[in-house]
Amino acid sequence: MAEMVEFKAEPKSATGSSAARRLRKDDHIPAIIYGGNKAPEMVTLNRKLLWKQVESGYFLSTVYMLDIGGRKERVIPREVQLDPVRDFLLHVDFLRVSKSSRIDVEVPVHFIDEDKSPGLKRGGALNVVRHEIELNCPADGIPEAIEVSVAGLDIGDGVHISAVTLPANVTPTIADRDFTIVTITSSAGMQAEREEAEEAERAEADEAEEREGEGEREEGSED
Repeated sequence: MAEMVEFKAEPKSATGSSAARRLRKDDHIPAIIYGGNKAPEMVTLNRKLLWKQVESGYFLSTVYMLDIGGRKERVIPREVQLDPVRDFLLHVDFLRVSKSSRIDVEVPVHFIDEDKSPGLKRGGALNVVRHEIELNCPADGIPEAIEVSVAGLDIGDGVHISAVTLPANVTPTIADRDFTIVTITSSAGMQAEREEAEEAERAEADEAEEREGEGEREEGSED
């Protein structure tokens, strides 16, 4: 489970684009907290501390504790807005959660045991179908990542969600099919070699047919 991190937050009273620009100039960004049968609340947070969490790769699947002037709110990020040109934080949306809440989150997939895959040893390629899996989890039990082993997989084999052991009380949001997570495919080099071999085999077969036809014609001329 991802470790809970606590952030200091300050209530935000001023609104509008000019107020947001002043906040960013002071190295803070605006955010909104909503849900939990409460009114939405505007706050501000330290940009550098928040950006460190965004860069971790687990931001949207981590529950945080916001300290808003001594009052604690358990939240999970739902949306991050970035500047499209300069790629820095503009705004964050947080959803209030409780220990008993269940939420849908995208959890990263980590692939292990690549050295134990016969297909990869023979030059195959790891074809990742899903880098993340959307899971329904308890708010206090969100896995940091899901490990998927490719041990024993040969070229043409794959791993489906039914073969993955998930933590207790965690289920995939897609329940109507056994979706694929990863497959082992032929590499471009292997495909080229196979095509060359098939072409050579066809050429040999054509030559053999041509020689057989010539032999039949010679026998016919002797008669």
